[in-house]
Amino acid sequence: MFSIEQAKQMAKRLRSALAAGNQQVSHVTALELVARQMGYKDWNTAAASLPRPDAEASISFERPIPILRMFDEAKAREFYLDFLGFAVEFEHRFEADLPLYLGISRGGLQLHLSEHHGDASPGSTIFVPMHNIELLRDELQGKRYGYGRPDIVQQGWGQVLEVYDPFGNRIRFCQS
Repeated sequence: MFSIEQAKQMAKRLRSALAAGNQQVSHVTALELVARQMGYKDWNTAAASLPRPDAEASISFERPIPILRMFDEAKAREFYLDFLGFAVEFEHRFEADLPLYLGISRGGLQLHLSEHHGDASPGSTIFVPMHNIELLRDELQGKRYGYGRPDIVQQGWGQVLEVYDPFGNRIRFCQS
């Protein structure tokens, strides 16, 4: 993707190249042409959408990754991998007999599970907006998990499906 500064430089080069062939265009016209070449409706739309250079950058955030506390690796794997269907992205221990830090993901949702004392508080809740909540419910109920058979509850803001892990953490899946 081009930055706004790169787009401005493209307009400047276009204007120079046209001038070399005796075709005069204004700077504004060159900006409009570059914006359309990049697939934008006009320069204002391009300028609002293109990233700014670091000097002009604003604070932005990427998707957060919640950290949930766990106390038993086997129970965590049974719940998150076998029941919820997450896949392991990575596992980390400083040494073989030290606590596990586990990265898991499913369908764009990333979670980190930690046995480390200071990483998270047991009993946390995370809110997960999602699509196709009925498919998730059907999948989970079909697994006949011995410690929970979650169902959808209709709330004022949407459909909610809550699951509780073996460590007191709650994941609140929601479809609006």
